[in-house]
Amino acid sequence: MVIRPACLHRQTLALSSRRRLLPSWNICIRSSPTARWKPTLQPRRSFVRNAPRQQDVFYSQLEDPSSAAILSSLKSSPSVPQTLTEKIVQRHCVGLPKDKFVKSGDYVTLRPYRCMTHDNSWPVVTKFLSIGASEINDKNQIVMTLDHDVQNKNETNLKKYQQIEEFAKQQGVAFYPAGRGIGHQIMVEEGYAWPGTLAVASDSHSNMYGGVGCLGTAVVRTDAASIWATSKAWWQIPPICKVTFTGTLPKGVTGKDVIVALCGLFSNDEVLNHAIEFAGSEESMNSLKVDDRLAIANMTTEWGALTGLFPIDETLQRWLRYKATVAALNQESSKSGGRSQFSHQRLDELFANQLSADSGAKYSKYLHLNLSTLSPYVSGPNSVKVATPLQELAADNIQIDKAYLVSCTNSRASDLAAAAKVFKDAAEENNGIVPTIADRVGFYIAAASAPEQEAAEASGDWQTLLEAGAQPLPAGCGPCIGLGTGLLEPGEVGISASNRNFKGRMGSKEAKAYLASPEVVAASALHGRITGPGWYDQPEGWTGVVRGEGDGIREEERMITAEQALEKIIGQLDDLVEDSEKDIQGSESTVGETERLTEVLPGFPERLEGEIVFCDADNINTDGIYPGKYTYQDNVTPEKMAEVVMSNYDEAFASIAREGDILVAGFNFGCGSSREQAATAILAKKIPLVVAGSFGNIFSRNSINNALMGVEVPKLVQRLRESFSGIEAQESQQNVTEPSQNRESLDSPPPAPQIVPQQEKLLTRRTGWKLVWDVRRSKVDIEEGENGKKWSQRVGELPPNVQEIIARGGLEKWVKKEIQGSM
Repeated sequence: MVIRPACLHRQTLALSSRRRLLPSWNICIRSSPTARWKPTLQPRRSFVRNAPRQQDVFYSQLEDPSSAAILSSLKSSPSVPQTLTEKIVQRHCVGLPKDKFVKSGDYVTLRPYRCMTHDNSWPVVTKFLSIGASEINDKNQIVMTLDHDVQNKNETNLKKYQQIEEFAKQQGVAFYPAGRGIGHQIMVEEGYAWPGTLAVASDSHSNMYGGVGCLGTAVVRTDAASIWATSKAWWQIPPICKVTFTGTLPKGVTGKDVIVALCGLFSNDEVLNHAIEFAGSEESMNSLKVDDRLAIANMTTEWGALTGLFPIDETLQRWLRYKATVAALNQESSKSGGRSQFSHQRLDELFANQLSADSGAKYSKYLHLNLSTLSPYVSGPNSVKVATPLQELAADNIQIDKAYLVSCTNSRASDLAAAAKVFKDAAEENNGIVPTIADRVGFYIAAASAPEQEAAEASGDWQTLLEAGAQPLPAGCGPCIGLGTGLLEPGEVGISASNRNFKGRMGSKEAKAYLASPEVVAASALHGRITGPGWYDQPEGWTGVVRGEGDGIREEERMITAEQALEKIIGQLDDLVEDSEKDIQGSESTVGETERLTEVLPGFPERLEGEIVFCDADNINTDGIYPGKYTYQDNVTPEKMAEVVMSNYDEAFASIAREGDILVAGFNFGCGSSREQAATAILAKKIPLVVAGSFGNIFSRNSINNALMGVEVPKLVQRLRESFSGIEAQESQQNVTEPSQNRESLDSPPPAPQIVPQQEKLLTRRTGWKLVWDVRRSKVDIEEGENGKKWSQRVGELPPNVQEIIARGGLEKWVKKEIQGSM
């Protein structure tokens, strides 16, 4: 939890009844690993009128048609401008106080529209049964698919698949068997990921639903089991980044090139743990078709974001109308009478109540990218943060051994058509004969779903690829996650249209993997080296990719309405006020501030205090916290967990840390895999609170789900380093690596190398500093050693819904209580 820089409920000028010159401020919470601590100044009094004001504007303004229109739009706007993300979350919240407008940083209880699980459905089943549940609460909410290990025909896997199918049929929920397609594609093509709704999945690429205007985000298995049992889950609304596209996508450049370029051009964690909203002019957005958007949203996961959301605009509306028309025709010709999620009547209702971001909605940051300046891009080797223009990489003559047109990112019918066109174009210069792929190159294709493959077969594209020498695989994940046929061998080089290329993801760690668009993958397979089909022509006068912070619109070209001009003035006034706050207050809490108290549930501790034990490193991953060799051992006792906790980071930790200590670590603590033992092992050591500069998102969820409390205080980490290290961090010689056995964790990208300050001699240090977390007042008090400097810092609020989960001993016990209460 990280404090948001003082969020002002901006009110200015008597132009409308909802804006006044005198400010009224309160605290907002931001969850951002890089946020600076900016306490909020709250006025001790405000000026009020003794008599009601008869009107807020001059009479002439009411009479003037243009002014009246502006006033009308302002008065009809919501009292708190919201982003599209916040509006969708608002619709799915449970138990909100009356007139509460949710905002970034809020902890909320959600009732997701849909929840999808895949091959990991059986572990969710066992978790579901272990908490005392027997029947899924809302059968329409749940979708189960089998997609990850569909090539595996061994007895164990087939038995697991059978168990999942039997459970789904017993519960009466939507189920799609192996071979039907990848779960995320099914969610989109079947209409489960519906525009303007919130859908979750036990898989990190649920971001993809944002391509059709559905807010998609990942949950861990305990969350999924909770949703099955109660239909509800908790979520903290992330900081929200607005990415504005300008220009239009050139010929030969695809959505895959857009997201590969974004990952490489903004590679310094600019959007880490953020929600992203994509925006742009009608012309810019029309150049991004829905399949392009799905690829972009899908890989916002690799960019580091928790969601990637496109607007519900004309491009999406046309796609939805097409889907509804096809569904109506199929229903007429089908004897089964099955009802599609897509219907024109439902779309009429959607468009009549269409959601969009409010003018004046505030974002944590703004980025822009000029699509017109993009060219084809290639990611790698072995990192999405390394992105190179194809033209430069092609000049290096990089020979390849394998090529892949697979995954939920880029294996829809349009992607297969683009790849087939490479070979069809080559056939025109080969007497009409489709040329075959280069010698020694293996080319593997798998459609995102069976319907997508059928569409490719109907157009002849699938057959063209087979004639070229491609080896077909069943619709599913397969090589993308290192399962099944065609994996990379040591020393080999591969190029793929999938989403991840870190070491070992698609086979051997001694192999090199690149990512590119379907047509570049196909051209590379044809020629045996990384190259493109030659469809892109670089514009004259091109000087590079235009991108950066802000919205990318030059001031002299900006066309704004009167309302937007007003919002700009308000924003500038807010910045002046915030700068004044900094000058007045500095960075610490001010004595005498008007306090905003958090409700504390009966029995929940109002204060936690202890001595700080400092583990001075960034990127301590979950294997550093709880060694992978214990992850798959059953019946590990709490005593053993306490003995081995943090041992991969520092073997001396268990002997240094004591019961009741407060563990403080650097930034991105708990990155890596989703193992819950990383939280439970710290609790086994009887450490009740972890403080960090920032946390890995999945670790944050697992902590609350297992009743471990955590607070983000970047300033504390900085002060500890100033006192004990005094130098910027350099790469450690002890890098913690993900265990090879932890196959199911490959759904998460590997963390950055572990970093420790160069002069830090002690990996774990008893500091003698004292920390007190005042839950009711949402602040921490620090004493820097005996008789040392004392200071306070406001932190994020721990709301009652999260307190309740922790107080009951974690999410599983909370669910049990909910089930008992409903019986």
